Formats: sequence, structure tokens, C-alpha cells
Amino acid sequence: MSRPSIATRDAYGRTLAELGHINPDIVALDADLADSTRTAWFAKEFPDRFIDVGVAEENLITVAAGLATTGKIPFASSFAVFATERTFNQIRQSIAFCNLNVKIVASHGGVSVGEDGASHHGIFDIGLMRILPNMMVLNPADAVETTLATKAITEYRGPVYMRTGRSPVPQIYDESFGFEGRRFNFRLGRAVTLRDGNDLAIIASGIMVAEALAASDQLSAEGVRVRVIDMHTIKPLDVGTVLNAARDCGALVTAEEHTIIGGLGSAVADASVSSVPVPIEMVGVRDVFTLSGSPDVLFREYGLSTESLVSASRRALSRKK
Repeated sequence: MSRPSIATRDAYGRTLAELGHINPDIVALDADLADSTRTAWFAKEFPDRFIDVGVAEENLITVAAGLATTGKIPFASSFAVFATERTFNQIRQSIAFCNLNVKIVASHGGVSVGEDGASHHGIFDIGLMRILPNMMVLNPADAVETTLATKAITEYRGPVYMRTGRSPVPQIYDESFGFEGRRFNFRLGRAVTLRDGNDLAIIASGIMVAEALAASDQLSAEGVRVRVIDMHTIKPLDVGTVLNAARDCGALVTAEEHTIIGGLGSAVADASVSSVPVPIEMVGVRDVFTLSGSPDVLFREYGLSTESLVSASRRALSRKK
């Protein structure tokens, strides 16, 4: 039976509010976008532990840093493009450099924001956060994984950047974190191998995990045995899983709703080239600014569709031969 599509921002908002009842040290902050990021759900439950700084994202980060120095666990939220690009210096100096226990959870990541256009398409966020020492970077695949990730980063001490999305996405995992009859334990920094195969490995994050599974179905019908890996944590990367896939399959494809410069594809290539160099094809936004349009149109325009993944897989297989 198919499960409903749910936006990962909804899972974050619901889980944060639930955690607020368990941990009194959690505080939430936003920059005039609480309804959209879903921190408004926490604010409704705990108005005395919620701060809206207004349209002042740099202040959002510095206030969160200050709260972390007092022992609080601040969750700071805005849109991905604002939470990372307007605030990079503050994150660098006040959070990453100081290794403070701040969780930056940004919604509206990627081109699935749709008609809002390039000014609101967060396609550089993961790369910006990945280059910072001490920063953990996550991009969960669905609502279930987002729930588990939100709980895990609450327990983790240190800076975290986690991306959530605006649009509903297919629910891959069931409520017990199972997939196709198998159960997995969610662990920060440890990828999940969803399907086994030795001809090719597709390593995906976020909404592209669903596309990777669809591409796997199509390639399997052609006799290609595809390993599908959900790389929910992009930093620290699960290098062991990447290298095992490179050794076993001899060709890799990465898939991300992000520019291919500096994101998941770059991280996988960095890991592979030093130990197990193999052909790698990267599916993601090329070196361009994006246009306005519906998410479906933009996914086709920028090569993020199932068909693009299948084509990239065929290229990787031909290079392997």
C-alpha cells in the first residue's frame, strides 16, 4: 500500500514541538518565517522558549550562538538561501569556529521551492556548510528520516546544518524505519543501503533518494543490478560505504537537489579518488542560476528527473566498460 507524501519541514516542525515537552533546554528561533519553516508549531506550545528576530538573519545566528553558551539547545530556522548565504560570516565566526551546540534547520531547500525563483532556490547551502570545520550537514530523504534526524541532532553536541523541503515528498520508510521489509537503525554519519547490487551504485540525498529508487526500478528491468544508497549525512560522509560501493560496483552515480559543485557529488568524488577511483556521474544542478517554474518543470529543466538518473547511470556503465 502506498504511503502519503509529506513535506520534510512538516516532520521537523512536529518533532521539534514533541521534543520540547521532553527537553526543557530546547529553544527555537526564526526570522519572520515561522509559519513556513514550521517553528510556529513549537512557538504555539512554548511561547516563552521561542524568539522571532524578524527579518534579521545575521541576528538569528548570533542570538542562537549566545543561547548555546548558556547551555540551551537552540534550533535556528529560516529558508535555506537565507539561513546560509546571508549569515555565512556569523555561522563561521560565532558557531563553527567556537564549536557551539547550535542546530540550523533550514526549510525550502533546492529547486522544489518552485515559482519563487533563483532568489529563493537554496542550491548552494550544503556546499557552504560542508566547507566549515566542526559543522555536521544532513539532508534527510523523507518525513520519517527527518523525524529521526531531528531527534538525533538534539542529542548530538556540536554545530549542525539540516535541510528540509517545502514540497511533499514520497514517504520511503515506514514508521519503524523499515524499507521493503527490512529495518534499519538511523545513525548520524552512517548511510543506509536501500537496495543491493554490484553493477552500479546510486548515492543520493534528500528528495533525490526517491528518484534513485525509481531509476533503480527502471534499470533493474533492463537487467542492471543497482545498489541504492541513502546518504542522509553529507558531512561527516560515510566514506566506508562509498569505498565499498566503488570496489563492488566499479561505477557510481550521485544525485542531489543542489549544485554539483561542493555538495554530495563532490564529497563522494573526494572520497573515491584518493582510494578507489572509479567512473562517477553527478546528477544535480549545473553551474547556473535557476529559473522560476513549478517543481516538476524545474526538475526536468535541471536534470533532476528519474530519466536523467537513468541516462547518467548508462553513461557511468559505459565508462566502466
